[in-house]
Amino acid sequence: MANLNDSLIADPGPEAVFRDGLTSGKFIIQKCGDCDSHIFYPRAMCPECGSIKLTSLEASGQGTVYSTSVVRNRPEQGGNFNIAIVELAEGPRLMTRVQDIEPDQVQIGMAVEAFIGAIDDTPVVLFRPAEG
Repeated sequence: MANLNDSLIADPGPEAVFRDGLTSGKFIIQKCGDCDSHIFYPRAMCPECGSIKLTSLEASGQGTVYSTSVVRNRPEQGGNFNIAIVELAEGPRLMTRVQDIEPDQVQIGMAVEAFIGAIDDTPVVLFRPAEG
């Protein structure tokens, strides 16, 4: 008879699925099988209805800047960058950075698209202004 620890080891968990997706160049979010909510950050239970019927899927990558702020650094410390909250087309919001644009040019309501980049050699979800 298998014990609980064996089943936990076999299941990589939602965080591992998300991180493996990043390593493969994919932005993975979850969807609840009971209430159809899209979920980000990865969880074991739906924050809307409490269901554990969650599936993983690749996000569309489309979003809108919900909030933004510029972090000011000296040039020798890497220069200025922005921190933004982006609302995904699927609904969830996440904290991120918008790249390929001057930090003070990022605007609330700006259409953006996701890509997998790196910060300190760690793969992360970043955004850039949407084309068109």
